[in-house]
Amino acid sequence: MNLFGVMGISASGLRAERTRAEVVASNMANAESTNTAEGGPYKRKEVIFQSQQAGSFQMQLAGATGGSADKVPGGVTVKAVVADNSQPILRYEPSHPDANADGYVAYPNINPVLEMTDLMSASRGYQINASAVQAAKQMIQQSLDILK
Repeated sequence: MNLFGVMGISASGLRAERTRAEVVASNMANAESTNTAEGGPYKRKEVIFQSQQAGSFQMQLAGATGGSADKVPGGVTVKAVVADNSQPILRYEPSHPDANADGYVAYPNINPVLEMTDLMSASRGYQINASAVQAAKQMIQQSLDILK
């Protein structure tokens, strides 16, 4: 793998972690949203990552050079952003405009501790990928310096 391939993989990781952080921020912002356009409380969102498969040329090249085609590294992509189907939290607030006939209001099932942990993990993953890009950039620069 060349250094530009490393940068491409890290760039895909940066994009994926940015999406993950945006989804967490949306979850936190809507933690008290009891009424949405779809009806009912906001549903927590989750990001599903998927590895990018190496292109057919890369797989052929890996096979031709004795490498294993399934070990050709690739990046990561966001496969989907899905809604969490957990039950909403019911709170007794009879004066709330969204209260049902029994006086209960359905709030999103969002745990701020879990969301902050997920945000810290996304932030850390972003930092690690940014560091990998920086390291690859330094190696490319040092390679150019050797040629001078």
